[in-house]
Amino acid sequence: MFDSLSGRFDAIFTRMRGRGRLSDADIDEIAREIRLALLEADVNVRVVKDFISRIKERATGAEVAKSLTPAQQVIKIVHEELVATLGSTTVKLTMNPKPPTVVMLSGLQGSGKTTAAAKLARLLKSQGLQPLLVAADLQRPAAVEQLRVLGKRIDVPVFYAKEGSPQNAVDVALSAFDEAARLGRNVMIVDTAGRLQIDEALMDELVAVRDIVKPTNSLLVVDAMTGQEAVNIAVAFDQAIGLDGVILTKIDGDARGGAALSVKAVVGKPIIYVGTGETLEDFEPFHPDRMASRILGMGDVLSLIEKAEAAFSAEDAQAAEEKMRSGQFTLDDFLDQMQQVRKMGPIGNIMKMLPGVPKELKGAEVDESQLGRVEAIIRSMTAQERRDPSVINGSRRSRIAKGSGTSTQEVNALLKQFKTVQQMMKSMSQGKKPRLPIPGMPIR
Repeated sequence: MFDSLSGRFDAIFTRMRGRGRLSDADIDEIAREIRLALLEADVNVRVVKDFISRIKERATGAEVAKSLTPAQQVIKIVHEELVATLGSTTVKLTMNPKPPTVVMLSGLQGSGKTTAAAKLARLLKSQGLQPLLVAADLQRPAAVEQLRVLGKRIDVPVFYAKEGSPQNAVDVALSAFDEAARLGRNVMIVDTAGRLQIDEALMDELVAVRDIVKPTNSLLVVDAMTGQEAVNIAVAFDQAIGLDGVILTKIDGDARGGAALSVKAVVGKPIIYVGTGETLEDFEPFHPDRMASRILGMGDVLSLIEKAEAAFSAEDAQAAEEKMRSGQFTLDDFLDQMQQVRKMGPIGNIMKMLPGVPKELKGAEVDESQLGRVEAIIRSMTAQERRDPSVINGSRRSRIAKGSGTSTQEVNALLKQFKTVQQMMKSMSQGKKPRLPIPGMPIR
């Protein structure tokens, strides 16, 4: 989402690093360029004005004047002010000391509310909680069935109005408490109805459901693709039903970032979760400091570590370490490691979390289908060939290519790449520091 803004900040800071001391004129120029970058990212005008004012005040003060590296100090100031604008601290759900904790989701139709409900349920379940999904959206055709399908996929029960029972959202929400008690569920996630636009009927129903369930957390689901309009939507919902926080969906799309950078400052409500992709796993807590680092191209190592811990079990990590130490790394291991990495999400997103990766690589489109082709090639090999690729001669390469639906050139490229990785593993087992080749970068 922040690719364009990140590129603008990178260009600004690159020019700034080439200067020595920063004059008042330099700081004015930097502030002007940052202002344009934020406005182009569809950030609220008042937020931009306050942001620039704080930066100029700090940048022209003693903390920069006394610094040996003024440019780095300004970057530090911009980072800190971005964190403050995004919300300063990570906000968690408030848990009811007397279960169930009720999370009520609201939003306009098309914001991804029903999917967000399932994603949140999956995340809470992974944290040891026992969620119950409540299908209280009776306005949109197939909304109940969609939630039932998603609930089945994540193995979370869904409460909905059965045939012959009262067919209104208030009765469904009220009856859900009995179901939560019966099943021993300590979190209720209530998916409410949306509309294509804000209207009186929508708000009246939401107020009625809110008054019945008395939510511990009232969260608004907004689509990051709506840009600045997302802030106006949040203001309207907050005035009508009261909000505790925001879930921002589709931040992996082409949105310019204005909603994320504006909602906390304008509405005064924190972003608590973000949807980072299409799968149910692509959902995570919102960390202002980590997001600010991503915007400024500093990477996000902590989120990357968390994703790795979720994808790799302790046993898998230990087995991989033993393989590395012994220097015995086969194509089976290569395939296993590739599959584990794929569990962490799109490769392009992972690249953006790595600090120090050239911006050309971070912005490059990664063809995920190539990973499937690699898997097909390896699975077309015999067990002996995967253990010892040196036995693969010309006729074997031709057979593997036909079996995997690829070409002999692709088979050769994979074997060459694997040999490089194998040599790297051998160097590491001998205590040497390997030089990692980066695709597209010359190896020195």
